[in-house]
Amino acid sequence: MQTPVSTISGVVVVILVDLLKKYRSWGWIKLAQGAAGFRQTPGLLFMKVMGSGHEGGFGLRPSASHQGLVCMFETLETAQAFLESESLFQYKENSKEYWAGLLTVDSSRGQWSGQTWAATPQDMVENFKSLALNQQQNNWLVTLTRASIKPTSTIAFWRYAPAAQADLHQAAGCLLAMGLGEAPLVRQCTFSIWKDTESMLNYAKRGAHQQAIQAAYKNEFFSESMFARMRVLVSSGVWAGVEYGQEKLSHV
Repeated sequence: MQTPVSTISGVVVVILVDLLKKYRSWGWIKLAQGAAGFRQTPGLLFMKVMGSGHEGGFGLRPSASHQGLVCMFETLETAQAFLESESLFQYKENSKEYWAGLLTVDSSRGQWSGQTWAATPQDMVENFKSLALNQQQNNWLVTLTRASIKPTSTIAFWRYAPAAQADLHQAAGCLLAMGLGEAPLVRQCTFSIWKDTESMLNYAKRGAHQQAIQAAYKNEFFSESMFARMRVLVSSGVWAGVEYGQEKLSHV
């Protein structure tokens, strides 16, 4: 019997961290706790706490320090309250690099853990626009791709993945990219920020990435998958040595 699919909509928060060496064991505990560690968070609709590949990349070798949180909240206010919470303060204090983004969903297809993402309601989008202090960031396109790979397709999938992932780091217009995973090898997620839609499409519809996607759908590598397009309204922090704005993430 299939699990019913539910639809959620709201405000997305993404957190990327590279933990200091002395806090890695703390980070592993948080990773093991997963969403259960945030169960009491007001307004939380969706939460994933994920690890990453070496140096925040996409390879089979895991990172001891890189992690990411992907969350959705009912309202702008609850999302902002989370960004100011003690939980995230700990992540920030325990990391040598930390990036936080507040995002709206433009469109999404597929599902993640039995949930589909609807576009962020227009009234929330308008509220977001009133917060945006950096108009350049408003034009950035965010893509989030995730998939549950069938165990029988794991080897085949990983034949295609390395070339596509190498191309992503070199792609023109890609401002930030990180590989994330709920489980080694079989539950993978890619988070990337692009200068504009054209840059993203130039990568997605050419070369190794296009070949990998065509093979995945032709051969039915995935038991579940989702692709979402989003917009950055506010972001802050440092990632891969690049500073992403100093505006506060709370203005309401």
